[in-house]
Amino acid sequence: MGVNLYNSEGYLDPTAYEALKNIEKEKKLNPNRKIVFVCSPFAGDIEGNIARAKRYGRFAVTEKAIPFAPHLLFPQFLNEEDPEERELGIQMGLVLLSKCEELWVFGSRVSSGMALEIEKAKKLKMPIRYFNIHCKEVGGMK
Repeated sequence: MGVNLYNSEGYLDPTAYEALKNIEKEKKLNPNRKIVFVCSPFAGDIEGNIARAKRYGRFAVTEKAIPFAPHLLFPQFLNEEDPEERELGIQMGLVLLSKCEELWVFGSRVSSGMALEIEKAKKLKMPIRYFNIHCKEVGGMK
């Protein structure tokens, strides 16, 4: 996979670097597990959406995947209420999406951030799987 301390535009990006390093380490320990990007709502019912995102991550683990849920990571140090920081978090998530093998979309509602992630996955020709809030697959891979 190759981990770089700088992003594709040449800027120092230690957060993405650390996340990618951890993903790469886990992938080496578990080479048969695919890395999946967990795509689900964050804004609105933040407390409920965080609880659901954690459940979706746990579901991915039970499916022998390595989940990556940036909306659980980036709000730890970025302010979702600040439009610039929210945009930064979305952009960092899109960078990391390109390092994943599949996009797993959860829920019946697609937020604006999720729409960007789905569009990016389509451009990357990445497999996309859709699940309801109960982690039951709906619609299969696209």
